[in-house]
Amino acid sequence: MMTGILLALMAGMFVSVQTLFNNKVNMAVHSQSTTALVLGMGFIASLGMGLLFEGADLLSWKPMPIWFWFSGLLGLGVVNCVVRGVRLLGPSYATTIVMASQLLCALWWDSAGWFGLEQVPFTWQKAIGGVALIAGILLFKFKPKERHRQMRHQLT
Repeated sequence: MMTGILLALMAGMFVSVQTLFNNKVNMAVHSQSTTALVLGMGFIASLGMGLLFEGADLLSWKPMPIWFWFSGLLGLGVVNCVVRGVRLLGPSYATTIVMASQLLCALWWDSAGWFGLEQVPFTWQKAIGGVALIAGILLFKFKPKERHRQMRHQLT
């Protein structure tokens, strides 16, 4: 369990840093170029690591539903939406919304048992957690701006 927690924490850090890097790339090139660069480099790195660590097993695939093959296309949407969201909202706010959306959708899919997941009961604790998450985003975004400016001015 501890390994899973550490891996999840690392993934969150990677996503945050990748979001910032992708935003900087997007300042130099167009959105579709950013997406192609990010996913292309990911493909090259994944292929290299797969060959290094898995060897010939890299290409021995078990049967799976055909729609799973299109998960890479979802990556186009992920990178494109995150890059544009960061440009429009800023990194902190966009990342907060992305993570909250990810958690709420995962909760929904777990509760419904979609995509071959084991159905997990939706409880009142999970509902309260979802509401608290949304409330946290609202508090994060809609803080009083005038008070914030005054405090920043006093510190300088």
